[in-house]
Amino acid sequence: MRAFWERGFDAVSIADLTAALTIGPPSLYAAFGDKKTLFREVVDRYAGTHGAFSDRAMAEEPTAERAVRRLLTEAAVEYTRPGRPRGCLVISAAVNCSPESADVQDLLRQRRNANVAQLERLVRRDIRAGRLPRGTGARGLAVFVAATLQGMSQQARDGASTADLRAVADAAMRAWPADAAPA
Repeated sequence: MRAFWERGFDAVSIADLTAALTIGPPSLYAAFGDKKTLFREVVDRYAGTHGAFSDRAMAEEPTAERAVRRLLTEAAVEYTRPGRPRGCLVISAAVNCSPESADVQDLLRQRRNANVAQLERLVRRDIRAGRLPRGTGARGLAVFVAATLQGMSQQARDGASTADLRAVADAAMRAWPADAAPA
């Protein structure tokens, strides 16, 4: 996971993987079949561990606003956590892939788009419930949050501190639509 997270899919060789796993190439191929299969398993593992804060925030918070606030605030911490690569593996692991790795890019794109869709559902739910104004663009707001997360990930990779990213989260939340007027 660390190798893919730090350097991206294409930049990690079979030799890098076997060294990291302290196994020989035959064992890697016997266990995983190929590098892409291993990568898919790494992404699943990442999503269930280091990246799980996103799903938890969206599932546990009662409103879209609270879910997004928590998501951005926790991203500021998770993307800069000491002892781990910075940023988000799902955002950065396939940025510069070769055409032969288009399926890897697609895998990560699908995961990111699923998060946008989940955010959009939360916003639409809050519009229907009257917690957000009727004219709120659910899709645009969800894409805005995703773009903010992607930017925070890259800023973390570029050395931004947790405090820097918390400031980004705070600024993003100032753009959140005002609550709908009481009925």
